[in-house]
Amino acid sequence: MKSQGISFFEKYLTLWVALCIGVGIIVGYLFPALPIFLKRMEYANVSIPIAFLIWVMIFPMMLKIDFTSVVNALKMPKGLTLTLIINWMIKPFTMFGFAWLFFYVIFQVFIPKPLAEEYIAGAVLLGAAPCTAMVFVWSHLTNGNPAYTLIQVAVNDLIIILAFVPIVGFLLGVTNIPIPWDTLFLSVILFVVIPLTAASLTRRYVIHRKGIDYLNQKLIPKFNSVTITGLLLTLVIIFAFQGDKILQNPFHILLISIPLTIQTFFIFGLGYIWAYWWKLPHSIAAPACMIGASNFFELSVAVAIVLFGLDSGATLATVVGVLVEVPVMLTLVRIANNTRHKFRNE
Repeated sequence: MKSQGISFFEKYLTLWVALCIGVGIIVGYLFPALPIFLKRMEYANVSIPIAFLIWVMIFPMMLKIDFTSVVNALKMPKGLTLTLIINWMIKPFTMFGFAWLFFYVIFQVFIPKPLAEEYIAGAVLLGAAPCTAMVFVWSHLTNGNPAYTLIQVAVNDLIIILAFVPIVGFLLGVTNIPIPWDTLFLSVILFVVIPLTAASLTRRYVIHRKGIDYLNQKLIPKFNSVTITGLLLTLVIIFAFQGDKILQNPFHILLISIPLTIQTFFIFGLGYIWAYWWKLPHSIAAPACMIGASNFFELSVAVAIVLFGLDSGATLATVVGVLVEVPVMLTLVRIANNTRHKFRNE
């Protein structure tokens, strides 16, 4: 978010986020039929209304992608290397470590051991699934390189298929972990394939009719407020879905959110310092660290429900991950933007 030309929405984004969280909780409490209705609009544990809003948010960034730059991005392996090491060799294990420390040791007075085990399981499911869709939003808000972000997300999606089950099985000692392939593949199609195809066709048409300058200087800037509006509406829906859980379990939700928040800041900080030391440009460093810090919560929630049940502590922990992620990631976006000058910029 550049200080020059910053929009009204972006200037007071923290306030709008807080208001939308409050509105979502109130709406979910006062109109319980609404979350039930929205729940029916799910397929393979993916909410179609939220998917549509995420599509609205990430389309503008997809519109910036010039596919010749995707080829050039492959010539810069450091950013991808950073993302992969953070996501698959560090993050799942630090998530397990923080969860074990807090739920078994620090919070043992408040949380019985059987429930602590379930909370740890939910945290591990979050830690072993790096984010797919919302990374495009965080990258957009930090002026990230859209082509490079696409490559990072695509590679992580491929690795999830191979590495998610072994990592979760190793950390939790669980065998025969069911993977909801429909959730995984539907998420990739909805959050990568469809918006990328639509944006590519739109980009080609606009350039053919009005030129590249019109696309970059006129059309793309018009979507800035659309992205923020989609983010805020997504928050309302997410918190309306979970409003009853927040009001019924406020203390445990607070306890669960503490290690998840610390883990998010820790992973982002580790990756960000590494990126600075490696002299990565900010447009690659920021999205790379955002991918590691955020989670593929659709997959995590779906697996938690199948493994442990809808009303389990593991499922609640993955849901808290959803609730915590957006406000925390927006804080990291602000940190990344405020430290942009310390990085090499393209």
